[in-house]
Amino acid sequence: MTTQRSRKVLHIGAAYYPEHWKSEQWLSDIRLMQELGLSVVRMGEFAWSSLEPSKGNFQFEWLDQAINLLALHDIRTVLGTPTAAPPAWLVSEHPEILATNEEGRKVQFGNRCHYCVNSTAFHEATAKLVKAMAEHFGSNPNIIGWQIDNEFNRVCYCEHCQALFQEYLKEKYKSLDELNRRWTTAYWSQTYNDWSQIPIPIGPHNPALMLEWKRFVTRSYRKFQRMQIDLLRPHLREEVWITHNFMGWFDGFDHYEMSTDLDMASWDWYIGMGHNEPVFSSATHDLTRGFKKKNFWVMEIQPNTVNWAKINNPLYKGEARTMAWQAIGKGADAVLYWQWRSALNGQEQFHGTLVDQSGQPRPFFEEVKQIAKEFRELSSVFEYTQVESRVAILNDYESRWAISWQKHHRDFDYVALLLSYYRPLCQLNIPVDIISPDQSLEEYKLVLAPALTIVDEARIAHLKSFVDNGGHLVLGARTAVKNRDNAFHPLRPPAFLTHLTGAEVEDFYALNEEVPLQGNWFTGTARIWAERMKIIDPDSTLPVATYGVSNGWLDGQIAMTIHNHGSGLVYYAGAYLDDTAMFAYLKRVATNAGVQGLFEAPAGVQIYRRVRTYDKKEVFVIVNHTRMEQIVKLDNNTYDDHISGKRIAGQIRLSPYGVAVLTKTI
Repeated sequence: MTTQRSRKVLHIGAAYYPEHWKSEQWLSDIRLMQELGLSVVRMGEFAWSSLEPSKGNFQFEWLDQAINLLALHDIRTVLGTPTAAPPAWLVSEHPEILATNEEGRKVQFGNRCHYCVNSTAFHEATAKLVKAMAEHFGSNPNIIGWQIDNEFNRVCYCEHCQALFQEYLKEKYKSLDELNRRWTTAYWSQTYNDWSQIPIPIGPHNPALMLEWKRFVTRSYRKFQRMQIDLLRPHLREEVWITHNFMGWFDGFDHYEMSTDLDMASWDWYIGMGHNEPVFSSATHDLTRGFKKKNFWVMEIQPNTVNWAKINNPLYKGEARTMAWQAIGKGADAVLYWQWRSALNGQEQFHGTLVDQSGQPRPFFEEVKQIAKEFRELSSVFEYTQVESRVAILNDYESRWAISWQKHHRDFDYVALLLSYYRPLCQLNIPVDIISPDQSLEEYKLVLAPALTIVDEARIAHLKSFVDNGGHLVLGARTAVKNRDNAFHPLRPPAFLTHLTGAEVEDFYALNEEVPLQGNWFTGTARIWAERMKIIDPDSTLPVATYGVSNGWLDGQIAMTIHNHGSGLVYYAGAYLDDTAMFAYLKRVATNAGVQGLFEAPAGVQIYRRVRTYDKKEVFVIVNHTRMEQIVKLDNNTYDDHISGKRIAGQIRLSPYGVAVLTKTI
């Protein structure tokens, strides 16, 4: 696995499409980029018809010219493989390339990602193009990284995908008897007598079938991505990385598995209508960083406005600067705006850009110019730094899918529940990693698993080892309900984890009204969901909260517990807590685990920390996400603010949308 070793640590850039313009216009664009202070552009990810205008007719010279012209102005390139936009000639020759939607109709050519990810003809055409690009561009010193495709997202329901899905199931289960047993297909007479009878699930279906389909989709995209990586890698310099630009909380596939073969994760950050919600955005950065547990790139970010929301309002002046520094504070090493210049035609004509269709800078240009200047001047401060966390939240795509298919309450949302656990930690300025439950937990003091519904023996052993070694574990509602077949465990929840919790769930209730809670450390309410707990190990288990008078079934019953297990602690919260109660609960949990926030800060101000790997030097990024002046109290150390150039002690005053980058004075 390679890591970035480019000359600059912090990059600011934009997506650029020279194929949209006559080559005579490129120089004026690039001179403006240099004036703005861009250090990188991404190109090529939609340029298949320009790179291969007809079968086998590769035309790379124009892109050579663009890359070299950018380099002459000290701007490097991230090159995308253009497989998100198969050209018309390829679709005409192989119409089976077009994906089939849920209604059984072929999608229409002319948008993007219109391909079937399992199409043999598409794989063959992709392999030829990517191999040719690797051989031609692989050694170019001005290309610092590659992006595979663009925002994987489409699911195909064609007969070819169904046949491959059936082969996947046959390979996994070996026999239909085994599949029928594990899927409980006797229910509603679903029993299969031949592999060809197994459908692609459309709408509600057998929970096991639905989960296996999601795994198959993940496997299909990973195979397609890995094919391209394997074609590229032999031709690239060691320091050149390969990424894919994910889409935040999109759940079309398992992002942790998809990230396995990548050198670095990246994501595309769009607010759409409204304004940046700092807690949600922080969580999404932590999620993306967690895919590889290393620094990442924001490969696309909106340049003031978008074109697809109900109201495409601009960001507030100064808001984009806070967003850029929020990304850096959370572990990003680059922020790239989408896009540089407005295309004269196409589906995204009204999307925000840095330069308009006439080639003149938009007013937003000046704010980006300030960001670029700051990135350039502070780049060395962030050299060899990364985010270090002692708290992790476990995010499991399979559990998320399982709950989304059987919510039991219309408002039970997996991500919303996860964020309800994340928000208090963010408000306390406690660094958090959002990781897979199958990743290492060794570096953490506190681990939270809000709704880890699906567990198997390996996950149970993983969590037990963490607690055995002194870790503090917080489990939430709907934990350990199902196995890897999306079937109930034949035990009360949290099945096979009751030796860690000292308690079990007697029953669960979807709530149509809030239920009062009386806790040892807080009072509040349960909303949406409540579980009735029963302590089964009274010698080492205590109730943390009980329900008040409600529906009769919950009156006076246990809602939350704490259990001493070896040198660790295990909490179980069967209630979906209101925000105030959750804050009080997790503040106490963090204190018990010996976890502290970076500094105290007023609402709307976030503090991030990056740590230099070789000497543990700390860099603090403090961002005021509000439109008011704010004051942050510091500790007893003296700090250098690398943005203002001032030496700071005691407190720091931040202007509206103000930013500070601090290191301890030596």
